[in-house]
Amino acid sequence: MITAKTDNGKLIISLTGTIDSANAPAVETELQGICSANPCESVELDCDQLEYCTSADLRVILRLKQKMDATVLTNVHTELYNIFDMTGFTEMMEVHKAYRVISVDGCEVIGQGANGKVYRINPDTIVKVYLNPDALPEIHRERELARLAFVAGVPTAIPYDVVRIEGGGFGSVFELLNATSYAKLIIRGEKTPDEIADMSIRLLKLIHSKEVRSNILPDMKKVALNWAMFLKDYLPPEEHEKLIAMISAVPEDAHLMHGDYHVKNVMLQNNESLLIDMDTLCHGHPIFELASMYNAYVGFGLVNHEHTPKFLGIPYETCFRFWRKSLALYLGTEDENRIDEVEAKAKIVGLTRLMRREIRRNGLNREDGRKMIEICRANLSELLPKVDSLVF
Repeated sequence: MITAKTDNGKLIISLTGTIDSANAPAVETELQGICSANPCESVELDCDQLEYCTSADLRVILRLKQKMDATVLTNVHTELYNIFDMTGFTEMMEVHKAYRVISVDGCEVIGQGANGKVYRINPDTIVKVYLNPDALPEIHRERELARLAFVAGVPTAIPYDVVRIEGGGFGSVFELLNATSYAKLIIRGEKTPDEIADMSIRLLKLIHSKEVRSNILPDMKKVALNWAMFLKDYLPPEEHEKLIAMISAVPEDAHLMHGDYHVKNVMLQNNESLLIDMDTLCHGHPIFELASMYNAYVGFGLVNHEHTPKFLGIPYETCFRFWRKSLALYLGTEDENRIDEVEAKAKIVGLTRLMRREIRRNGLNREDGRKMIEICRANLSELLPKVDSLVF
């Protein structure tokens, strides 16, 4: 059975049942007739109700594709998709899998970032739900990034499925049997902050030891330069020029970075630490990673210390001590002067990002936003004359 409708220049044809050698000629005749009677810019073959296809079916679709190049297959169930994939169809035309629908109502939120929330949907499984309702390109990119890190030797949770979320949007599903975030281990008292700091930095050094060259990895030096350039009208000229000059002087670096490394983005599973939330994976000098960590543990809570327990579930004072301990472990020193020196470098980059972020989010028109912008500006004005290099 075949039904058809048009939608804004697209002809949507729904296929039902089975297409085999017995009915393929009739199906092809009907498809060609529908296309001739409904001139359009593109054709979508909706396979939601298509149960099975044979090689005869594939030839029917291929000939339609040859006549109308802008032809795509949608809602292809897994078994059918595997046939298209094995025969090379997925390389010749767009083939979109059907996605099972799940609900996250009542599920525990175990993490939240700029692009989405992570929910535990059962003891074995978590799902990252993307804020962007049209997030499929983001999801596929994050899967590529996770695979890249895994191949490089970084312990990474790799999503095994993409799902639709009841109510709208898409999510990536991860199997993390009995996995617990670093944050929850601290909250429950199962690990001390110092123990988690040690585990966290050992994993971070492993990540930073990997040199990976890939055109899908953002260069954090370029990203940070864009943050700084944005502040041209918000900082005194001499301070802005020095900020630009210092970021520009950071050496090019192809070493891997997570980009949003904090205690909610690492899970412990069977005594193995696994990274999650891989959409921020990037490369560059570690000062940019430390800047992101400073913001997560300290910077975001500068105006309101209650922001930190809401974000990480841990009191601000504990997070501040955790940040300092992490920095000491990363540098391999207890020398407070050395820790202060590198912290100042990280703060300059972190505050640059925070100030830009707040301005772009209409912070100048909110009291809390103005306070954050002013704190960032005051700290940058204090630090920039004292620091001559971001490299350590």
